[in-house]
Amino acid sequence: MEVLSHIDHNGNPTMVDVSEKQVTKRTATARSIVVLPAAVLKQLSNDDLQTKKGSVFQTAIIAGIMAAKKTGDLIPLCHPLGLENCNIHIGLNELQEVVIDCTASITAKTGVEMEALVGASIAALTVYDMCKAMSHDIIIKETKLIAKTGGKRDFSRT
Repeated sequence: MEVLSHIDHNGNPTMVDVSEKQVTKRTATARSIVVLPAAVLKQLSNDDLQTKKGSVFQTAIIAGIMAAKKTGDLIPLCHPLGLENCNIHIGLNELQEVVIDCTASITAKTGVEMEALVGASIAALTVYDMCKAMSHDIIIKETKLIAKTGGKRDFSRT
């Protein structure tokens, strides 16, 4: 059985000691999917939604990047990281769902999965916040890690 990395030998929460780890290039991509009702989707124009609050997708991108940079402040046992890059892409899939991909990267001793997950999640919540005046029938369907590289092992969801 795998040992939980954030629990010490006494069962207490602890930050993972990365002092002996190797510095490597690390990347992670996470995805959140938001389902908007038809009434909201009808407002889509030029690959974005415009509301009284402004451009929904552009605001969500900025919010997601800002959140990814603050992950160490939000998740108690995450290491504070100075991200080297964070990109968020927002588009619609074949089911007309909003797909938010957040990719974070750093050269460090620890990975950026949580930063990518937080970035995608907060971008999704921003879409919700900016569209809720049009409808509360908005669903944040899922948030998941898509891929990571660097560290002990790479991961890719197929």
